[in-house]
Amino acid sequence: MLRKVKLGALPRGDGTNDVCVWGPSAGSVAVRAGDETTALERDGDYWRGSFSGEEYVLVAADREWPDPCSRRQPEGVRGSSRVLDTSAFEWTDDDWAGLTLDELVIYELHVGTFSEAGTFAGIEPRLAGLRELGVTAVELMPVATFPGERGWGYDGLYTYAAHEAYGGPAQLARLVDAAHAAGLGVILDVVYNHVGPGNEALRAFGPYFTDRHETFWGDAIDYAQRGVREWAIQNAEQWMRDFHVDGLRLDAVHAILDDSEPHICAELAARVRGVDPRTLVISEMELGDWRPIEEWGHDAQWFDASHHELHVLLTGEQDGYYAGFGSVAGLADDLRGAGHDPRRLVVCAQNHDQVGNRALGDRLPEDALRVAAAVTLFSPCTPLLFMGEEYFETAPFQFFTDHIDPAIAEATREGRKKEFETFASFSGQDVPDPQAVETFIRSKLHPREPDPLYRELIALRRELPRELVAEADESKRVLSLRRGSVKLVADFDNKTVELRR
Repeated sequence: MLRKVKLGALPRGDGTNDVCVWGPSAGSVAVRAGDETTALERDGDYWRGSFSGEEYVLVAADREWPDPCSRRQPEGVRGSSRVLDTSAFEWTDDDWAGLTLDELVIYELHVGTFSEAGTFAGIEPRLAGLRELGVTAVELMPVATFPGERGWGYDGLYTYAAHEAYGGPAQLARLVDAAHAAGLGVILDVVYNHVGPGNEALRAFGPYFTDRHETFWGDAIDYAQRGVREWAIQNAEQWMRDFHVDGLRLDAVHAILDDSEPHICAELAARVRGVDPRTLVISEMELGDWRPIEEWGHDAQWFDASHHELHVLLTGEQDGYYAGFGSVAGLADDLRGAGHDPRRLVVCAQNHDQVGNRALGDRLPEDALRVAAAVTLFSPCTPLLFMGEEYFETAPFQFFTDHIDPAIAEATREGRKKEFETFASFSGQDVPDPQAVETFIRSKLHPREPDPLYRELIALRRELPRELVAEADESKRVLSLRRGSVKLVADFDNKTVELRR
């Protein structure tokens, strides 16, 4: 029964579409396409029916709403929904073998700032260069439709609909096909821990949210509801089935609160592998919680401890979550895997959070970044590069939004200022206005040739045995790492790194 529930509007191929809406809270639901309004029939907690045409809205409580599972929102979050025929996508990747943890080197990027065009198509010219560098997968920050045109993507409202400002779903499919042709996989960052502001279209149909739990971002999503589980899981399945995506990065799974068995994160992993057994599932999880790889069957999880140790060793900052870090011995243990297979730990010198969540979005200085990157890439853990670091990009990656609700826009401005009031390292500095288009433009990349160090270290990590010998000299603040016959020595006081063969 559950497998037969296919949410959203799906084309039949004859000009008509089947539509299914989870709507236990609605007294009635209709679909309006053009001049035709068709009442849907109740089927338990779902409403089903069919209609003709491409553009449509749902009608509930005497109001028109976008479909919570809309596949396209060409006019933004307040516009009509569109039916998407994914069978029209053209694929040339039949020979693509997929991704494995053994060879995984991730390159995280934000679509809007990665190129001047700020679109999926704008990424394509640089795919071959990334593969030559040694990257094996690009990880796209969230692309689900969010308010306005520019933003990080973590406040998505229509999780099934690729953001139109980026080029929409057809262009996303073309990017994935082009990536596979270049020898690169595609990992998609997806957000199932909260929904952005302006989510009235979800609330109109059912209890998507619960007050049994709280999250940092607002109301928790209620995964005790079968229809809500299907909303998330079928979205994840869509990316594998219809867009040929190779893996998912699940954002902040510690805020996906579920008392059910199995946990939604475990069920989701099993279901996407039912679509494609090769699918990689990687989670962002708070430190000390190993459920993703120990209980939920995920392939890997982000491991920020090594980043924090490196950052404090290289900068001396102790504000916020950096308090208590800065140990060479702690870093050595992290890079060994902290008691786990190191391939299952994703480590980085920088990522969107660790740059963008700083008040000014500033990156590590070149000398510090060179050391942090070398240590990260030499380790047997799975490395993640943040866009631009391979050539020491100097442009910041700042926090930017384009909220269309003035009250939410102002609250975002004030919240951003308040967040950094107690940070000594940012005292007296103005926090950039997240709503200003200049904040977004400042964050655009200025690509140039990668530093040879990155290519050398990525190539080297594939030649050396995975076993790591790590020695920490706390008094001299020096870390020595050995894999096979090659030794890397990182001096955190002098910000130097040396490879000895």
